[in-house]
Amino acid sequence: MAVEAITVQKEQIPIWLEYTGKTEATQRIEVRARVSGILEQVLFKDGDFVEKNQKLFVIEKTSNQAAVDQAMAKLEHDKATLKLAITDVNRYRPLVAKDLAPRATLDQYIAKADELRALIKSDQASIREAELNLSYTDVLAPASGRIGRRQVDVGNIVGYGDRTLLTTIIFDDPMYAYFNPSEEEFQIMRQHKSVDVMPAKVRVPDNRGNLVKREPYQGEVDFGDNRVDRMTGTITMRAVVANSKHDLLEGTFVYVDVFVTDKAKFIMVPPGIVMEDQQGSFIYTVSADNKAERVNIKRGFEGRLYLQVTEGLEDGAKVIISGLQNLSRGRAVTATEVTDKKGVQAIMKDEKMNRVTE
Repeated sequence: MAVEAITVQKEQIPIWLEYTGKTEATQRIEVRARVSGILEQVLFKDGDFVEKNQKLFVIEKTSNQAAVDQAMAKLEHDKATLKLAITDVNRYRPLVAKDLAPRATLDQYIAKADELRALIKSDQASIREAELNLSYTDVLAPASGRIGRRQVDVGNIVGYGDRTLLTTIIFDDPMYAYFNPSEEEFQIMRQHKSVDVMPAKVRVPDNRGNLVKREPYQGEVDFGDNRVDRMTGTITMRAVVANSKHDLLEGTFVYVDVFVTDKAKFIMVPPGIVMEDQQGSFIYTVSADNKAERVNIKRGFEGRLYLQVTEGLEDGAKVIISGLQNLSRGRAVTATEVTDKKGVQAIMKDEKMNRVTE
């Protein structure tokens, strides 16, 4: 029987831990009405990518423009009154110096001028506030990102009583992916990681037969919480990945692969070749006389791409990886060596997960 075989040996295999997770935008900004009035215009399409300071909404300007005009008019009135008060002070000062007028009257005019100067400063502050409120009638994007749907239609009154939510903007490049390792797994990563910042890959499950082809998103682990969830016994961690095409959407269910180390040596085999029966786990190897030989093994660490064999295999063993359903102990086989193409290291290389630290 023709079979394919790989030669296994204890070697440095990059260890990646796999978790399920959910994506979340790195920024989520609520755009709210900061002044009251009728919403007059919506200047974007739901779902558009908008730039910072792009105009999104227009709220009626009438009442806010009137507030600006009123504040400016009061400033002009107070300036004119101050001018008169200064004239009175200048007229009375020489009279008081010659004892031709009472000192109390001069003091009143000086106090009046000082009061008007303070009022003018208040008027100028009122103008700035009114102009600021007028500027808020043009609602601008506070940051670049993908905008959601509008929450209020044209013609509605906004901003009365509360700051009405108009829409939201999310920034999704880079994108966060949150996942939850157990406390034990967290300690494994903390103690055995071979790099300070652990690389991470985020994969979207392919449930449509390759109709949507996306390479894994590359990034790194940038956050680990400082407490264990009492209900689940897990710790919240986060990977941040590049999303320049904006095709990884917020709220997507994903797999997160976290690189831990490649410093330890293991005997690893593809997980799909390990079989089970009442005696436990076993695989088939090629014996010295080219016959299939059953080998009982003990499993160790298992990942998506490999399974650690802790007992049962020695360096140099030829493990059969094809035709397993038709094999039986002692059956003659002709083995083709495919370690370079289908061994664990080759699989890791194909998946671009064969990272080796220097």
